[in-house]
Amino acid sequence: MLPDPTLPDLSLADLPLTHPITDRAAHRRGPDLVPTLLADPGSRVLEVSDGRARVDGSTLRLRAPEPADADRLAVFLGEDGDATSYLAVAVEAAVEAAADDGEWLGLRALATTLPAEQAGLFAQAVGVFNWHARHGHCPLCGAATEVVASGYTRRCPVDGSDHWPRTDPAVIMSVVDEDDRLLLGRHVAWPTGRFSTLAGFVEPGESLESTVRREVFEEVGVRVGRVDYRGSQPWPFPSSLMVGFRGHAVTTDLHPDGEEIAEARWFTRAELLDQVRRKVVGLSPRLSISRALVEDWYGEPLPDPPA
Repeated sequence: MLPDPTLPDLSLADLPLTHPITDRAAHRRGPDLVPTLLADPGSRVLEVSDGRARVDGSTLRLRAPEPADADRLAVFLGEDGDATSYLAVAVEAAVEAAADDGEWLGLRALATTLPAEQAGLFAQAVGVFNWHARHGHCPLCGAATEVVASGYTRRCPVDGSDHWPRTDPAVIMSVVDEDDRLLLGRHVAWPTGRFSTLAGFVEPGESLESTVRREVFEEVGVRVGRVDYRGSQPWPFPSSLMVGFRGHAVTTDLHPDGEEIAEARWFTRAELLDQVRRKVVGLSPRLSISRALVEDWYGEPLPDPPA
């Protein structure tokens, strides 16, 4: 069914980290897939060292497999429309230090400069490797687990239990009042003038919409009624999924909790634009869905402050 052009678009478009280069092709994740692909010179391999990848100019370095990859943690990332298969391999810091060409950079530095599809590929690799680094032992019996399913499962050889990559859902929300003012807050650890949308993790047994209402009330004392979904963004620092909403406030008195939020303010569009231009207010970087939610409310991109 074609979309109804009279209905508003209820999702954010072109968020960083949301455009993988591959079809993840989960049906291929058998026990022999990674060794087979590492023996195929047509496969493309992304080296990752402690969350960094090598870049040539503004693109990821994707190389052919090499013999040393057989002894490294390797994850199948998927395949593209030309049937090229992609893997990520975890390399030691010594390999990074010995490289005499290219530059090694982290995902935060590259997310808005890489082609969107490559940023998504890098985010996938970093997220999976973060999980492997933190979940090497069975949570049931403590035994060291083994990597199976082409890097997407860890199996306990003692009790036979399987464990899968963890993703922690969090909500992040623009909140507007009946005058269409935007609510922003400053975290207690941030310098004066730095503001962002509010956010928080989902608790067990809680819906996303309920989390929006709870977090806003806990952090700044504002009651939220209607909650509209806007978009989502993987955030592998180390393992979150940021789910973006717009909340509609039914109260406006601000009472920052002082534990997480030091300051909260309502902004009109004219006020926010003026204070961003004058460097009185600093917003989240363009990598973040927070910036996208602010600009979604504002109606167009806001300027970066002058150097």
